[in-house]
Amino acid sequence: MHLSIISPVYNGELILHELIERIHLAVEPLNHDFEIILVDDFSPDRSWESIENLVGKFPKVRGIKLSRNFGQHYAITAGLDNAKGEWVVVMDCDLQDLPEEIPNLYSKAQEGNDVVLARRIIRKDGFFKKLSSKLFYRTLAWLTGSQQDESIANFGIYHKKVIVEIVKMRESIRYFPTMVRWVGFKQTSISVNHGANEDRKSSYNFKRLFNLALDIILAYSDKPLRLTVKLGFVVSFSGFLFALFTFIKYLNGDIIVKGYASLIISLWLLAGFILMTLGIVGLYVGKTFEGVKNRPIYIVEKTTE
Repeated sequence: MHLSIISPVYNGELILHELIERIHLAVEPLNHDFEIILVDDFSPDRSWESIENLVGKFPKVRGIKLSRNFGQHYAITAGLDNAKGEWVVVMDCDLQDLPEEIPNLYSKAQEGNDVVLARRIIRKDGFFKKLSSKLFYRTLAWLTGSQQDESIANFGIYHKKVIVEIVKMRESIRYFPTMVRWVGFKQTSISVNHGANEDRKSSYNFKRLFNLALDIILAYSDKPLRLTVKLGFVVSFSGFLFALFTFIKYLNGDIIVKGYASLIISLWLLAGFILMTLGIVGLYVGKTFEGVKNRPIYIVEKTTE
C-alpha cells in the first residue's frame, strides 16, 4: 500500500460522502494504490451507518468503530495502528482540512522530508476557538519549553518509519502533534488553505478543551512541579524576612501586643500554598496511576472487514 489517509470521525454523518469523493479526486492522480481509514469515535449521529454505506460504494474505504468516545487523538491512534501505507495522511473529517491540499503535502514529502505538516494560512474558525487555541499553544510552549505553532494541528503527511515509532508510544495520554515532534526525523511544513466551518459546531467545548490541555500539560511537562518548588522557596524566604523583621522589632521594644492580622495572613498563605502543592502532586500521581493500569488505549467494537 502506497498511501493511507486516516480521518477520525465525530458527527460526520452529513459530510463523509463529500469527504471521500474529494479525497478520491485529489489522490487518484498521485497513485491508485491508497486506502482511506475512517475511525468512528462513537459518534452520537449515524456516522457509522454512513461509513458502512461508503465502504459498499468505495472499495478503498475501511471503517473502524470504537466502543465508546475515547477522543480524537485516540481515534487517530486506532487508525495509525491499522494503516498499511508507506505514507500516511492524517486529517479531520469536517472538511476544514482540505483534501485538495494532499498532493501539495505529498509533493513536498518527495523532496526528502519524512514529515510535512500543514500550516493553516488563515484559520476560518470562530473567535472563541481561535482565542482558546492561541492561549492553549502559548501555555503549552511555556510549560514544555518547546516551540508550538498554533497554525499547525493534525493535518500532514508522515512516512511509515515515523508512524512506526509513534505507534510504539503506548502511553495512556495521547496528543498526536506533540508525539510527532518528539520522535523527530526530518520535518518541515507548508502553507495550506483552511476550509470554512460551514456553521458546524465543534465537538470541543470549553470543558473538553480544558481537560485536554490539563492532560497534555501533565503528560509532557513537569514544569508545574518545578514552579511549586520555586514558589516554595519564595514563600520560605519571605517568611524568613518577615520573622527577622519581627524579631528586630521585638528586640527594639516596638512589639507590645502580637499582631492578629499578620498571623492570619501567614496562616492563609501557607495553607493555600500547601493545598495547591498537594493538588498538583496529586494530579501527577493520578495520571501515573492511570498509566500503570496498562489498560488498552482504545477498544474496537467493530470494523468493516
